[in-house]
Amino acid sequence: MRQRLKIGDHATVEIIVTPDMFAQFEGVIVHRVFSTVSMVYHMEWASRKIILPILEEHEEGMGAAVSVKHLAPSPEGSRVTITATVSGLEEYTVMTNVSVKQGEKLIGSGEVKQVILPKSKIASLVAKSDEC
Repeated sequence: MRQRLKIGDHATVEIIVTPDMFAQFEGVIVHRVFSTVSMVYHMEWASRKIILPILEEHEEGMGAAVSVKHLAPSPEGSRVTITATVSGLEEYTVMTNVSVKQGEKLIGSGEVKQVILPKSKIASLVAKSDEC
């Protein structure tokens, strides 16, 4: 890692809810609102933005855990702000608390855990999973 992160470092992703983010299964829209799946994706993206500047050429981040509470719906066209804040650091593990807001309204919250590993280690793990 090029530099050290510190508790409180944060990154934000801002999106507008579009139909591709709706709650749907196998192409059938269940609800015309920001889906939990899309929320998790954007929570991971905000958390990843925190580690990108510190990764060295031979390193990569890998998601290790996500917990999420989806508290309220956000319809198409809603502006949603996802903010990840470093809440824990342990050698090569980065924990973030993530808030998801539509304006001032909290619509989701959770935690994302990322592990920073050598790319060669990730390649080895992927190769082993291909063997199964």
